Amino acid sequence: MSGLYFLVAPRLAAPWRAAPTRNPDTLAHSLPPTPVLQDPRGRPLHDLRISVTDRCNFRCTYCMPKEVFGRDFQFLEREALLSFGEIHRLVRLFHDQGVQKVRITGGEPLVRRKLERLIEMLAYMDDLDLTLTTNGSLLRQKARELRDAGLKRVTVSLDALDDATFRAMNDVDFPVEKVLEGINEASAVGLAPVKVNMVVKRGVNEHQVLPMARYFKGSGHILRFIEFMDVGLTNGWRMEHVVPSAELAAVINAEFPIEPADPNYLGEVAERWRYLDGSGEVGFISSVTQAFCSTCTRARLSAEGKLYTCLFATQGTDFRSLLRSEAPDEEVSALIRGVWGQRQDRYSELRSSGAVNLPKIEMSYIGG
Repeated sequence: MSGLYFLVAPRLAAPWRAAPTRNPDTLAHSLPPTPVLQDPRGRPLHDLRISVTDRCNFRCTYCMPKEVFGRDFQFLEREALLSFGEIHRLVRLFHDQGVQKVRITGGEPLVRRKLERLIEMLAYMDDLDLTLTTNGSLLRQKARELRDAGLKRVTVSLDALDDATFRAMNDVDFPVEKVLEGINEASAVGLAPVKVNMVVKRGVNEHQVLPMARYFKGSGHILRFIEFMDVGLTNGWRMEHVVPSAELAAVINAEFPIEPADPNYLGEVAERWRYLDGSGEVGFISSVTQAFCSTCTRARLSAEGKLYTCLFATQGTDFRSLLRSEAPDEEVSALIRGVWGQRQDRYSELRSSGAVNLPKIEMSYIGG
């Protein structure tokens, strides 16, 4: 019997096997409490992703291709960015509405000056899961001060171990070794386990899947594979470039046997799989082939203060103007409730049915 037979996506059962049975007692302990706010499809507001800058020091071909984001590209002016005080106020109000997890993103968030000050301002909320996603280029220098400021965990984007492949994908000739040094430093200072995200694009870096799995297996870090997505309009996305998660899981299982694991909480993006030998886990984020819109709990705040209720959004809601008009908290909170209360987003489900072809905001603008 082939190894492929044993692999199945927990969200949508593959035709060759039923979805794995969940342990309701285990899952119940990991679910968030009853949310304050839900959208019309019953999805709670649980996660807030905050872009602190639209700038990045990489030009990854699947995110900020150099032919679009070149030297003459007009990024946001400093005064257009939300201040740390404005971000702090919004996080407090979102937290009141049920948000339990905040992820700082970009662009590349570590190019925002004095980011540790924002971390310190947010970390006082002890029950808030405060994390950050970075390309790792500045992590070795920044890890300790971020930890000291109160950051709990980091996620690092790393698309290859092969240096030539990695330099070609980031398109600024940045060496992979410096990212690995950043991961090691983050782990050493206590920002662990480090999650490592690999975007897999057919014909570009799928040959790095097994080397990445082999490198991080048993390391204590969590490697997650992300299907190449049609975010924005500039990355030249085509379906034939997508390597489905089921295919990736089959490749890994043939070398290192894995089995499904329970999600950490309702609406978790990555499907968790653990190695049968107990040496850790891997994850698969399958927005293209296995839409998870029905359990999506995430809102996204752009660097200039627009709220987007979907990664594939076409427009956002301006919060910056409200903040700078000195609106009272209740007015800001009412807008949060109004936006989420009307949320109908299900882009990935519609894409799967071939029903959409809409202009979308670039991922570098609202964070991944």
